[in-house]
Amino acid sequence: MIKTITQIEDVNIESFDLIEQSRTNKCDSSTKFPLHQTEVRMLQIKQHHTICQEYVLPIPYLCQMYHLLNLKHLEVVHGFSLKGLKIGNVGQFEETKTGGSIKFQTTLVSSFNILRIWRRLVVEVQLTLHDLYTIELNIGIYRDRKINVIFNILPLGESEHKLFINIYSNVGFIKPIFQVLLHCASYLTLVEDMPYLHKLAKKNPLSLVKSAKNSKRQTMQLFNRFIDLYQSNLPEPIPE
Repeated sequence: MIKTITQIEDVNIESFDLIEQSRTNKCDSSTKFPLHQTEVRMLQIKQHHTICQEYVLPIPYLCQMYHLLNLKHLEVVHGFSLKGLKIGNVGQFEETKTGGSIKFQTTLVSSFNILRIWRRLVVEVQLTLHDLYTIELNIGIYRDRKINVIFNILPLGESEHKLFINIYSNVGFIKPIFQVLLHCASYLTLVEDMPYLHKLAKKNPLSLVKSAKNSKRQTMQLFNRFIDLYQSNLPEPIPE
């Protein structure tokens, strides 16, 4: 089941309520979250809110977290929509109390990539794990222009989750046209994601964790940080 919602001026308040409810229900007393951390971040950039989408996906929550926190999926999974995009110059990983962040560069190597129209060939990107339910992708476009994508991932049981996608931007394009483009791009990337997510869903959750832990790749540092912090809070139990 897929449900899509468009919200132009307001941040999706429902995601705030569901995050808070999930914290109360899922997290044990040993996990301390800063009060309303996700709400604070989303309200900080509210003036640049552009679109919101909401989906219910028949995929385990852990698979989505693995997918979003693995930098290489931008190259491997999105070969069509991000044709010719390469990940490089993965920088220092910075830990926070409830997550961490990592900076890297994306390079457009194909002369036929449509992204060349509105961004530089090489831009800096920052991926941040804010907490158990929230991931942010910060994409430099040109000069001080950016696109921020905040993903709220809420488990609805062992086999499905709700995904909120809020996109913020200070890019100076005509807003209605830009909103349509972002909706199309976001939906296209989700369509590309689904075969990969279904493939992950067929695996034992423990195998995802082991493959990340055994990997020496810098691109898996955020997922490993996620497991280190939240393994005991996951809706799909993982043996120690």
